[in-house]
Amino acid sequence: MTAAGIHPTAEIETGARVGAGTVVWQYAHIRHSAVLGAECTIGRGVFVDEDVVLGDRVKVQNHALLYRPARIGSGVFVGPAVVLTNDPYPRAVTVDGARKDVGDWDAVGITLEDGCSIGARAVLLPGVTVGRWALVAAGSVVTRDVPAHAVVAGSPARARGWVGRAGTPLEDLGGGRHRCPATGEEYLEGPEGLRPAALPVTA
Repeated sequence: MTAAGIHPTAEIETGARVGAGTVVWQYAHIRHSAVLGAECTIGRGVFVDEDVVLGDRVKVQNHALLYRPARIGSGVFVGPAVVLTNDPYPRAVTVDGARKDVGDWDAVGITLEDGCSIGARAVLLPGVTVGRWALVAAGSVVTRDVPAHAVVAGSPARARGWVGRAGTPLEDLGGGRHRCPATGEEYLEGPEGLRPAALPVTA
């Protein structure tokens, strides 16, 4: 690795911004106007499209494809070969048979909120949002928004439970309350997923 943390085989286009302490590994391709936050890790063969924005301390594993205009929060994990798609109705040509160019697409980005994790080879369809600290299981196809702290799996991905900030499945305390066995943090269910409980459960 070079002193800047960018491997000599990586392609960083002019205009891309790479934050302090970020490491970019072999054969990654970072397009112009992409923004990588501080202390990120970008694995081998990763593609980060133009107008994609990553927060701080994001880890993107080998051969993941992040298409514009994805927005990725801080502390997000993107597993190997994950695909963040952006075209709801893909075609290679126009109705006149001409080759499509960048201006012929209406790209619809994906949002990954702070702390969420996307498992290996998951595919996210255009426009979906994965909430804070949620977990998408490996191999899933995500067709709808994922609430905060939810665990989803399958094709199409369906809710399977809840997970805490430590990544540990939560214990169901009843009445819409949940507790993380690793940290002791407690949560309440709401319309947008889980939120931290204001008061602990008393024995």
